[in-house]
Amino acid sequence: MTRYRWILLGLALLACGSDKPARELRVCSDPNNLPFSNQRGEGFENRLAQLIGSELNAAVRYTWWPQRRGFIRNTLAAGKCDVIMGITYGAERVLTTRPYYRSSYVFVYRKDGHLKIRSLDDPALRTLRIGVQLVGDDYANTPPVHALSRRGIVGNLVGFSVFGDYSEPNPPARIIDAVVAKKVDLAIAWGPLAGYFAKQSGTDLEIVPVSPAEDPPTLRFVFDISLAVRPSDRALQQELERVLEKKAGEIDRILADYGVPQYHTMDSSLSH
Repeated sequence: MTRYRWILLGLALLACGSDKPARELRVCSDPNNLPFSNQRGEGFENRLAQLIGSELNAAVRYTWWPQRRGFIRNTLAAGKCDVIMGITYGAERVLTTRPYYRSSYVFVYRKDGHLKIRSLDDPALRTLRIGVQLVGDDYANTPPVHALSRRGIVGNLVGFSVFGDYSEPNPPARIIDAVVAKKVDLAIAWGPLAGYFAKQSGTDLEIVPVSPAEDPPTLRFVFDISLAVRPSDRALQQELERVLEKKAGEIDRILADYGVPQYHTMDSSLSH
């Protein structure tokens, strides 16, 4: 009888452990990059990772690395993790899923400033102080900076690094902080970042998609964003796409919670 009880106890313990994730979802992520991700799991990409992990019965495990030059090389390509939660659809060196959102660069300005900026061709941009985002250790220009430079708008630009000082929380927020504090008259920033920090600012800010959506021959301001895996991981890519399709409604709600403006081609507008 004693042996029988031990067998029953062993079976019960096995049953209790059966709900534990049988696999890991290894995510490559930035530790200090809200609204996308941070080490406390507060970004919308963190929430998306948890949603996918739950659907796949997988425990989410992170490899943290600043999302700048060398990010793919040091994370995904190095085999330290398996999924990047946000990258431009069709990006090189990775295999992307179908996009799960589309957003745009946006104009951001205080409503009490009574600006009506809708286009890069607005003459007012020649006299306003404009906050713009710069990328990388060499402060490379983003598409809006190139577009403004083509129009001869250079001397009134104020640059803000996308990466900023990693010793401070949320370094990408500085460009929106500058609009709130009236250090610049308006900013041109990537939509998800602008929408989130505008929502957090406590100030009534206007967010307007940059127009035109494309500035021929090569500049564009609207981008589809996907998940990414290694080019050899097609099975994982297809598995992730099934989750994205099944959970599309929940994903849209997560994006809305974070103020991510989604671009709609038909009416060239943004929804929050």
